[in-house]
Amino acid sequence: MIALSRSHLALALCFAAAACSGGAGANRDAPSSDKGADKVAHEVQDKAKAELPSADASANAAGGGAPAEQGIRDAKALIRGGENHFADLKQLTFGGENAEAYFAFAEDKLIFQSTRGGRECDQIYTLDLADGAVKQVSTGKGRTTCAYYLPGDTKILYASTHAVDPGCLPPPDRSNGYVWKIYSEFDIYVADADGGAPKVLSASPGYDAEATVSPRGDRIVFTSTRDGDPEIYTMAIDGSDVKRLTTTPGYDGGPFFSPDGERIIYRANHPEGAEETAKYREILDKGLVRPTRLELFVMDADGGHQRQITSNGKANFAPYFHPDGARVIFASNMNDPKGRNFDLYMIGVDGEGLEQITHEGTFDGFPMFSRDGKRLVFASNRGGAKHGDTNIFLAEWKD
Repeated sequence: MIALSRSHLALALCFAAAACSGGAGANRDAPSSDKGADKVAHEVQDKAKAELPSADASANAAGGGAPAEQGIRDAKALIRGGENHFADLKQLTFGGENAEAYFAFAEDKLIFQSTRGGRECDQIYTLDLADGAVKQVSTGKGRTTCAYYLPGDTKILYASTHAVDPGCLPPPDRSNGYVWKIYSEFDIYVADADGGAPKVLSASPGYDAEATVSPRGDRIVFTSTRDGDPEIYTMAIDGSDVKRLTTTPGYDGGPFFSPDGERIIYRANHPEGAEETAKYREILDKGLVRPTRLELFVMDADGGHQRQITSNGKANFAPYFHPDGARVIFASNMNDPKGRNFDLYMIGVDGEGLEQITHEGTFDGFPMFSRDGKRLVFASNRGGAKHGDTNIFLAEWKD
């Protein structure tokens, strides 16, 4: 989950800001082939909000109208040829940049990030799967990314920069080529499910974001630069007992637990050779990483048995386990020579059995299965009212 930008490449990798991406949609910063200064750890005492504005109210206050429509719309006509795993399709958002939608533990709601209503960067919202009602649950300040429900669905977590700057921090300097900004201002917050009483869960002098929660409800996995390099860590639900899992030089991030909580799937860009490593270090010193080559890795939940499962040299991201634990769904531009078109693919955890799942001509990404494997939520450019719209869709899945 990285913070991504807005362009039709929307690789929104939860990078933070990816990443989680930090961007919402296909017009965010997607790694195509062509998301501040370090802060000291701080203690933030945000006053609990008695009530956060609705999506409509907050968007209007930001100087622009929110997407006019809320609800759930039949989108079966948007199922493309070859998308044989989709028995049905519903559209859940309508306009703007919406991405990284993840189920609550009860699977009756989604939490996602969105740039809408005239805003310049993402805020966090929830969506009720009964009626499609949307509510803003972040503070409305700073950049936010990578939101997730905690066990019991009474608390949420997300990454935000609002303690350092209430505005949207500057985008990355593209004179360095296509790069992501690893904002050191990002810290991980926990808040009430309605957005009230946000407080820091994990902070460091560097980037802390891309947090997701084990289905067991006992651990959180996240990405941090607290030791200098973007690495993957886990911590207890209360933020204690932090453990570093990865050590290979390069970016490691976008982690998700397996259905049984025993393994973690993640994306990585490890420089090869002295020259590539030197270039990586040079831009990392500027708080940047270059995401044009990302491969997928699996490891045990304690960091052991790390193994690579893709080797195509493309931008593979947003991996999520199928409920059977034997397969992983992810987004990739592997079949587009220009690196602009991202589709969903499935591969075995042994690196075998690659299958293309979607065939949209622009962008599909950020997939997540329901626990029973009957529903798949993802973000897509398909059917957008205007160029650059990235919306949330819910598919009825058939194996």
